[in-house]
Amino acid sequence: MNILILGSGGREHALAWAVLQNPKCDTLIVAPGNAGIAQIAACADINILNPQAVVDFAAENAIDFVIVGPEAPLAEGVVDALSQSGILAFGPSREAARLEASKAFTKEICDAAKAPTAAYARFTDAASARDYVTAQGAPIVVKADGLAAGKGVIVAMTLTEALDAIDDMFGGEFGDAGAEVVIEEFMEGEEASFFILSDGASILPIGTAQDHKRAFDNDAGPNTGGMGAYSPAPVLSDEIAARALREIVQPTIDEMAKRGTPYRGVLYAGLMIKDGQARLVEYNVRFGDPECQVLMMRLGAQALDLMVACAEQRLDQMSVNWADDHALSVVMAAIGYPGSYEKGSVINGLEALAQDSNHMVFHAGTKEVNGAITAAGGRVLNVTARGETLAEARSRAYDMVNKIDWPDGFCRSDIGWRAL
Repeated sequence: MNILILGSGGREHALAWAVLQNPKCDTLIVAPGNAGIAQIAACADINILNPQAVVDFAAENAIDFVIVGPEAPLAEGVVDALSQSGILAFGPSREAARLEASKAFTKEICDAAKAPTAAYARFTDAASARDYVTAQGAPIVVKADGLAAGKGVIVAMTLTEALDAIDDMFGGEFGDAGAEVVIEEFMEGEEASFFILSDGASILPIGTAQDHKRAFDNDAGPNTGGMGAYSPAPVLSDEIAARALREIVQPTIDEMAKRGTPYRGVLYAGLMIKDGQARLVEYNVRFGDPECQVLMMRLGAQALDLMVACAEQRLDQMSVNWADDHALSVVMAAIGYPGSYEKGSVINGLEALAQDSNHMVFHAGTKEVNGAITAAGGRVLNVTARGETLAEARSRAYDMVNKIDWPDGFCRSDIGWRAL
């Protein structure tokens, strides 16, 4: 198969790494890719938010299968355009992608499917939202309705924080994403990520993970896109996972099918778990980042077979072959992230690191300049390792971190602490 992966981050590097292990992959192109991806696959500079540009490129390059990494191309209808052109693609349609593209839509689906989630209200003006928050009190969660690159959710521990978040969102800080705001009750418990494939009818769970959102050790500092992850997540026991499938995921898939917008692709259910009961925090319509890195490390070559079966609507014929293993990923970010940070600093020491089934550095925001690997984003590297135990995976990951010479970067030293 000739395969095209859309995206440029650590998630796409991990997907590319797993796909290349499968003998069914003949040619792999990643668009636009990054410096790390360029070491293992061809990269192409196309506008992945332009459905027609993606279709034209796929046709010109005899692409058999397209894997869409990030959420933005899905919300733009890239999978719809590929499907209409007869090109097999992994990811939901534009309508189905609203499960991530609109928080209000997700709540509407949860109501219809009777899926347990946080109580909420939705607003299109700041005054009403401020009145509601003042009446409810804090802690409370304020969400921009649309896609805000992972930054549109404010967990406000004080009333002032909540009111400021409302003013920022309606003031345009997140652009069109903040034109409508969803305000939710603050849910207590432990959060975990559950990944499920759906072909529109059948579902197949493909793994659990837990990420670390806060920037610094001990879950201190501002929220980020994720500073590290590990898989599996012990908090998501088999019993809790089975109940979440029964009460949350399957009813959602059934409701989407009933509306004539079947959900096909990977569904990432963010769950809050307390006293053995899971409630939905949010859905994402793509692999999480950095959770994808630990999932791919554990799934390996079978990831491609599962994604193709999902796209071809024959998921009921598939099963996941899990090793009794663990994976952990440490995000190395530019100093200053998630605030302002410098780009262009040189990263040394990467070429000396092992790259095998137990050790990988997935590039998230890198660029090659005059033969050197440089930082080109906020989250820059995903140092990922696998082991028979989580402690072994963690030890291997931090051994790799310690060999990377990048004074302008930082990472958390406590990834995996909840499980360990």
